[in-house]
Amino acid sequence: MIENITIKNEASFDETGQTIGNLKKVNFFYGANGSGKTTISRVIDNEDQYDESSLSWNNGNKLKTFVYNRDFVSRNFSPDEELKGIFTLGENEGNAIEAIKTANSERDAIVEKIDTNNKTLAGEDGESGKKGELKTLEDSFTEDCWTYKKKYEDVFKSAFKGSLRTETFKTRTLNEININNANLLSIEELKEKAGNIFADTLEEENPIPTISYIDLINLENNETLSKKIVGKDDVDIAAMIKKLDNSAWVKQGRSYFDQNDGYCPFCQQKAEDNFANSLEEYFNETYQNDLDKIETLATNYDSYSSAILQRIDGILATNPKYMDCEKLQIQKDAVEAKINANKQHIVRKKKEASSVITLEPLQDTLTEISEEIKAANIKVKKHNETINNITKERAALTSQIWRFIVEEIKTTYDTYASKKDDFDKAISSLKENIEKLKTEKAIKSNEIQNLEKEITSIQPTVDSINSILKEFGFTNFSLSSSEQKGFYNIIRPNGDIATETLSEGEKTFVTFLYFYHLLKGSNTTSGITEDRIIVFDDPVSSLDSDVLFIVSNLIKNIFKEVRSNTGNIKQVFVLTHNIYFHKEISFDVKQSKTFWIIKKNSDNRSIADFHQTNPIKNSYELLWQEVQKPNRSKSTIRNTLRRILEHYFKILGGINLDELANKFEGKDKTICGILLSWVHDGSHYTDEDLYIACDDDTVEKYLNVFKGIFDKSNNTGHYNMMMKISKDEKTASNTNIPNTANTA
Repeated sequence: MIENITIKNEASFDETGQTIGNLKKVNFFYGANGSGKTTISRVIDNEDQYDESSLSWNNGNKLKTFVYNRDFVSRNFSPDEELKGIFTLGENEGNAIEAIKTANSERDAIVEKIDTNNKTLAGEDGESGKKGELKTLEDSFTEDCWTYKKKYEDVFKSAFKGSLRTETFKTRTLNEININNANLLSIEELKEKAGNIFADTLEEENPIPTISYIDLINLENNETLSKKIVGKDDVDIAAMIKKLDNSAWVKQGRSYFDQNDGYCPFCQQKAEDNFANSLEEYFNETYQNDLDKIETLATNYDSYSSAILQRIDGILATNPKYMDCEKLQIQKDAVEAKINANKQHIVRKKKEASSVITLEPLQDTLTEISEEIKAANIKVKKHNETINNITKERAALTSQIWRFIVEEIKTTYDTYASKKDDFDKAISSLKENIEKLKTEKAIKSNEIQNLEKEITSIQPTVDSINSILKEFGFTNFSLSSSEQKGFYNIIRPNGDIATETLSEGEKTFVTFLYFYHLLKGSNTTSGITEDRIIVFDDPVSSLDSDVLFIVSNLIKNIFKEVRSNTGNIKQVFVLTHNIYFHKEISFDVKQSKTFWIIKKNSDNRSIADFHQTNPIKNSYELLWQEVQKPNRSKSTIRNTLRRILEHYFKILGGINLDELANKFEGKDKTICGILLSWVHDGSHYTDEDLYIACDDDTVEKYLNVFKGIFDKSNNTGHYNMMMKISKDEKTASNTNIPNTANTA
């Protein structure tokens, strides 16, 4: 049986969703067309097609659903296709039928055992039973554990770290019970130790990174710095350059000589031809290689020195606890000053390659810095070893505190553990029984299917439907077995196919009868006796009152079967917008039932309201309540007014409606004509599903004409009674609907 229906983000049901719960064996839903009834029937028909909607089944036992709605009619009643045959059990196969009945009873007994075990396991609501008792036990023990946390958290909070929530504290307690073998100390000893060990706030220090400076020191002794880099000795101008010691000057002037087309840049005289060759030969490849070495040295010195300074800056930025950062800053400034000076020396060497330079020595200062770092790291190591010892002490104390907690809770735990073991065994046994019974049920179901296949026939359905059609005056068509095995045709007395020529009422009645007989059988030779859920969604549309009556009685027969629990129909849903059908079908229903009103709110979203008793005891009053509401729906108000006029004037009043419109003038006459034309078209007007929203002014005009119809037909007293207008209010305007906010 379905216990709850949840519909979300489908048709007029919004993203918040609607849950229709606590459903019974028989469930009545009343609502206007377009309110959401068919959406409910579709979800029941095939919940797998709706991602955000779902059905909740009693004990998880999902049954087959049979749904009569317009989708069913479209699937099964097509002019181009024959009706599928409905297989039922043959009446003359007494022994086989008895065997099926016996097998069904045995399967029902198995299902009952499964339900009993499920109820024992999890109760009617799925949250009680043995599982519920176990949860109560767990919750109680969780609270018992928590009392010790609250009792000792002021002095032992550090020991409870990581277990400061109810569930985690309980989990830690259970774990400690199983593994803790620490020494058991008194509460006084534990408090004293906690005051010392947990009070220490020391934290581990990170080692200070060391500084590598060998590569930079090696550059100070690079032979390139002390080498006089000059040109080739055996060139005729070499002696002069050597004497003047101006090779750098000559090298620089050479570029001007080349640009001046062989003329001396100073005397402007044409140089001899061999002079250019002498310059070229003097500054040969060896000379250039020496210059490249200077360039490489300069690049490396810049790179190595920058790395050292960055490393020192990184140390200063972290401000290590055991490092004299003020002293380190002074040392860093000294090193940086020497590095900058050395860079200038190297630049001079690049300009004057023949010069000999000596760099400022850095080794002493850098060695001093390295020693300072080494000494600081020794202190860091010692500090961290101390911290590690405290960590061990804290761990030991934490274990001793938990041993104390475990010892205090031991009696409570022993009781809890004993009961839990009993519950675990009971739950395990129930689950095993349920699985075993499910296997037995599957075997029995297979046995029933095999028996059904041997004695099923589609002819009894033909005979039964034709008998009902004849009994109620439908003599111009009947059901006949088709030449295609397992199918039906709807034919005229002369044998012509009647599917395309049936009236709307005939089509509705015959499809209902087909569905009704399908409930007693199946479209296949098996599954005829399986349990099922039935849904009727507006089954009386386009039917006259006589046929409506017989449909109501056929459905009531299903109610009797559900009440007596003798058949395979376990639950019924009836959804309708027809007031008279609802009153007829729900009258004197004694079995377990629910009542629902399906409607749209002011945002045009579907909502389902539960009622303890039949809310349509006087559905006529329900329509008036919609008019009374100050926040009445703009999209449905005109349809509500039409239905009131139809009910009162056409059925109860005996008034000649055609004469009423002539008592109005102008736009009011037009509005009155529209309202009355709807009444003439009847409660099943083809556009009833179309809700055309209108503004407040338009609604007010319809309400004024609506009141005027009662006034001009001398039925003002009835209007005032239904609108709950007091004698004092009757003196209000005769042309406006009175303020009814207090009567909604």
